[in-house]
Amino acid sequence: MRIRHPKDFLTGVMFVFFGTAAMVLSMGLTIGKAAKMGPGYFPFVLGGFLTALGVLILMRSLLWTAGLHAWPVLHFKPPALVLSSVVLFALLLRPLGLMGATLVLVIVCSRASHEFQWKEAVLNATVLILIVLVVFVYFLEFQVPVWPSFLAPHA
Repeated sequence: MRIRHPKDFLTGVMFVFFGTAAMVLSMGLTIGKAAKMGPGYFPFVLGGFLTALGVLILMRSLLWTAGLHAWPVLHFKPPALVLSSVVLFALLLRPLGLMGATLVLVIVCSRASHEFQWKEAVLNATVLILIVLVVFVYFLEFQVPVWPSFLAPHA
């Protein structure tokens, strides 16, 4: 049997893996029934749907009758930059404050694109910082440091 659509095959494998993992990990929680759901019910059912979808996509990748396609090239830099930007945000929130950590988050995350431009990244960061300040600091009143610790007044 030949794999006719490698992208679909890899997607199906990923869905089956994550769906099965969700189901296995939720087994440690009380699952319950639809009428009386436990904390493991939603991850178990969602994992089941994800696994079923993965199996369908796998079957489609093997049975598709249109011509064969080339295997996709896997790029590890973009996901690594996006994930590291989130980790950097968490590590830099206290020392750089919400404004500095958000700036770093957007710029590092923007570097994942092959169309990266400094001017656009800084503009995106500025807009996101304003939105975050209005939503989280003004409306929701989150108690997070806004300014870098070396600029903030000490109480």
